Amino acid sequence: MAKTFASMEERMPAPSGDSPGGLSSRIGELGIVLPAPPTPLGAYVESSDTGNLLFLSGMLPVMNRKLTISGRLGENLSVNEGQEAARIASLNALAAAKQHLGNLDRLKKLVKLTVLIATTAQFTEHAAVADGASNLFVRIFGPEAGHVRLVYGVQSLPVGAPLIVDVIFEIWNPPPQPNFSR
Repeated sequence: MAKTFASMEERMPAPSGDSPGGLSSRIGELGIVLPAPPTPLGAYVESSDTGNLLFLSGMLPVMNRKLTISGRLGENLSVNEGQEAARIASLNALAAAKQHLGNLDRLKKLVKLTVLIATTAQFTEHAAVADGASNLFVRIFGPEAGHVRLVYGVQSLPVGAPLIVDVIFEIWNPPPQPNFSR
């Protein structure tokens, strides 16, 4: 049986352009509360940076080390439940980035988003499910930032997860200086 949390998308105000305090302020303005950062489920680290790129391990829709949504799209999960799972996994990505960088103001943009979805052979609405992640990132970074995306279906995923969100962020190197002229 699938378990879901209600979407916060309806309560989030529309983007209002650049916020003076950076990405952390923007997330606060949108009413987004990040979960505790995820912890690895195996022998790997959640994040690694090189140059001006931050790579994150695949993020599951987990909170407190437990899946919030489980199942397979096209079998026992709807597109809406898949979108919510993608949104939760994306929030985990932001929480992992914050833990790695110290704060989210060092994130410049989302460069690439990959969404692996556990589906039946007949399921064809992969793009709609991945929009749960893309829409969250567009609200945060703005539509002008853009990101490339790869979405595909797979037979199974770790711990019965319905999807994995994999992201690569561009980071400010060195960290941006505060702009007090506004």
